[in-house]
This record gives sequence, structure tokens and C-alpha cells, in this order.
Amino acid sequence: MKQFDNTHRLLKNVSRETFSHLEIYKTLLEAWQKKINLVSSSTLPHLWERHFEDSLQLLPYLPKIKSTLIDLGSGAGFPGLVLAICRRKTLEVTLVESDLRKCLFLENVSRETFSTVTILRSRIESLSEIKGDVITARGLAPLSDLLDYAFPLMKKTSFCLFLKGKDAEKEIEMAKKKWDFCLEIFPSLTDSKGRLLKISHLKRILPYD
Repeated sequence: MKQFDNTHRLLKNVSRETFSHLEIYKTLLEAWQKKINLVSSSTLPHLWERHFEDSLQLLPYLPKIKSTLIDLGSGAGFPGLVLAICRRKTLEVTLVESDLRKCLFLENVSRETFSTVTILRSRIESLSEIKGDVITARGLAPLSDLLDYAFPLMKKTSFCLFLKGKDAEKEIEMAKKKWDFCLEIFPSLTDSKGRLLKISHLKRILPYD
């Protein structure tokens, strides 16, 4: 396995097979990035920490038993496809992405890394007849909007894992005007200003008459 310094401690915890698949993923992303905008160009020199490790930090929060995960606005596959590669035997992942070219990229990576995922080319608002144990999203929308998207896809026991930036606290306050929920906040392991939000028992606050 490639040797990483302490800034890549999350990658040190994955198996040799998983790491080889992540390397394939990285190579494909760099090739496709020349044709379509998958990630911010400024992050290309730091793909491991900015995208792969950012996704890997969700692993400890996933159910230990076999479960389903819905990743909203998957884009280049972070975090959904990374989690699918790491937990291929116990995690059934659905990637939701409306952009055709990004869906083709996700299909390419899943095929080359032997990862079984369901890729839905759809707007999130159009989803129906689908429920997940875990709902994830990264850099997609403000928290209040994410909860709008996630609520119809959740079961009573489901929870959300959302990676948020420096405005996380403001987004939480705005979301509380519309939603009631249980919230756990964890520091990001890849961004000193970032937060990982775990949200469960989501209920919509009914407007007053």
C-alpha cells in the first residue's frame, strides 16, 4: 500500500484491496475531470484528503449490520461511492444524480472498481418508492433544503449524515424553524471549520393557523 503521512490517517485504515480500488477511482476522476467538471480544480492536487478522506470519515457512523444508504446529489461520488467501495458486502448504496455525464462517470468507476451500486439519474424531488436507512449528502444545499429532500426517503429508524462547512451552526438554526430533530455534531477530520451532522427522528414543524 502507498505510504501516507499522518495527514492521511484515514486511508491507512482501509484494506489493501479497498485502497487499490480507490486508486483506480482517483485515476478515473483525474481523466474525466479534463472533459467535465467533477470537482473544483483547486482541489485536484489534494484529492486524497479533500474528497476521499472527507468521505471516509463517515464510516464509523454507519450501521454495523447490513443496511441501505441513499446519497443525494452524488456528483463525483463523494461520499456515496467511496462508502460503497469500502463497505461493499454490508452496504447497499443508491447514488442520486441528475446530470447524465456525471452518471456515466459514476457508472465507469463502479464498473472498474467492481462496486455494486444503483445509480438513479433523477432529480431528488422526483424520487418515489425508495427508502434508506442512511441518507447522505455533501456540498449539495443548505440544511433546511437537505431535510426537505431527505424526509420522504426516511423510515422511522433512518438517520442523515451531512458534511457541512463553516456555516453549519447558522444552517442548523434556520432548519430548526421548519424541522424538529435529534442532532449530534462531530468535528470534521479533514476541515478544521467543518462539521459532520447526524440527524434522526426528523419531524416537520406544522405552521400555526
